[in-house]
Amino acid sequence: MISHRPTRAEIDLAALIHNLREIRRQAGAMRSVLALVKADAYGHGAVPVARALEAEGVDMFGVALAEEGVALRAAGIQTPILVLGRVFPGQEEAFFTHRLTPCLFDLESARRLQAEAKQRAATLDVHIEIDTGMARVGFSADDLENVLQALRACDRLRIEGILSHFAVADEPDNPFTDTQINGFTEILALIEAHGPLPRHVHLSNSAAIFSRDIPACNLVRPGIALYGALPSAHFTGLDLRPVMRLVTEVALIRDIPAGCGVSYGHRFVTARPSRIAALPIGYADGYNRLLTNRGEVLVRGLRAPVAGTVCMDWTMVDVTDVPGVEVGDEVTLLGPGPGGCISAEEWAQEVNSISYEIFCRIGPRVPRIYTREKGVSA
Repeated sequence: MISHRPTRAEIDLAALIHNLREIRRQAGAMRSVLALVKADAYGHGAVPVARALEAEGVDMFGVALAEEGVALRAAGIQTPILVLGRVFPGQEEAFFTHRLTPCLFDLESARRLQAEAKQRAATLDVHIEIDTGMARVGFSADDLENVLQALRACDRLRIEGILSHFAVADEPDNPFTDTQINGFTEILALIEAHGPLPRHVHLSNSAAIFSRDIPACNLVRPGIALYGALPSAHFTGLDLRPVMRLVTEVALIRDIPAGCGVSYGHRFVTARPSRIAALPIGYADGYNRLLTNRGEVLVRGLRAPVAGTVCMDWTMVDVTDVPGVEVGDEVTLLGPGPGGCISAEEWAQEVNSISYEIFCRIGPRVPRIYTREKGVSA
């Protein structure tokens, strides 16, 4: 078995727990926490992350796919799991055998689950999503009376939660967020007129947790904040710690003359005699090709620029101004390292994306190494 690869993603579980506690402090003691671990916990590794959060008593997990929920159950996770994506035909059995809670936003799925529950002489807890302005998925607020009537006919389904999804909460001053809150509040009043509200009422994502207080809601859904990144550039000063650190080592150093082209396309040409270090990481690992001649890394406590085209398996950096660089030196590409921190937000700005995508694109061939160093005891 090959036991060592210098390129790795170090996942600091102590930082994860610190972020959870900060979210709980902000949300208030009376609100439960649904931790989003979809997309392999935003690239951090769903099973180890879920185990750490479960040990901290998180109330629920959120995934996008039934398959993601099944994988968590196979790993021994016992905490309730909400599947935020659709219940696709043929998946009904999995929701019962693996104790998954579906999020419903179409009646056809509800009727299939009702038929499965009836056949099993069982009941199933469900959450229902109402569209308050995201225009993605969710029952129409205008048709809510008919929806509720149809769901009441599904007597094997027990509505345990109601939710909606913000469209622009990452822009704290955008008045549309208040429009959505007001619309959701009106929906809750309509439901309450026909009986008690469901056990879980939730709307707040990471951005809303740190910018809005919504008295009607008793559950929050943090995602990106758990992993130590900001919901957007509007959020500064939050006490969140990066959970992922992407590192590698210098594999080769070459001294080359002025006027020499580097990497595919010779998009970088040396303006002086230069030292170029080759790093065994590339876009197949998630180091975005758009970081060509734009990205920077940390080596020996200093920043060094990417020199030339990022390759599938290799990235070259100019270490001419970094004294004493040697083969085997550790290099930080993302996260904290000696001399500073290269944030996911910095990457995102360079490649015209968001921090969510930065994490999710760190490929599966990059091993995840889990630690509980620094900060809180996890």
